Amino acid sequence: MEFIKKIAIGGDHAGFDYKAELITYLTTKGYEVNDFGPYSNASCDYADFAHPLSSAVENKEYPFGILLCGSANGVAITANKHQGIRAGLAWNAEVSSLIRQHNDANVLCIPARFVTLEEAIEITNVFLTTEFEGGRHQLRVNKIPC
Repeated sequence: MEFIKKIAIGGDHAGFDYKAELITYLTTKGYEVNDFGPYSNASCDYADFAHPLSSAVENKEYPFGILLCGSANGVAITANKHQGIRAGLAWNAEVSSLIRQHNDANVLCIPARFVTLEEAIEITNVFLTTEFEGGRHQLRVNKIPC
């Protein structure tokens, strides 16, 4: 039986449309996607969705999470309050690659108001297919928890 990689996804109203598109895209690529909300583009508070998603990734229910909001700063700050989370904000494919390679990021934060849908898809693909390099980077990652 083939392993289906599970992905948690969430955000806020500013990221809602991209989130819906990414869910469709990832599902067609064979990912099992759990939508943590929001479930409409009505104004909402990102922390209400970023905390449950981050807890699920932190508890190893999902290997990765994706959070989308307007600037991605709010979801990144919220996600990083969780000890087991290394959330990285990526606005292009190069940054997406680096947060995986160097920081072993397990939550991708995409600024929906500053990237196109095509860029968001590319950023996501790079994040999900880039391996952590370990080595000297592991030594640095080990110093992150308080």
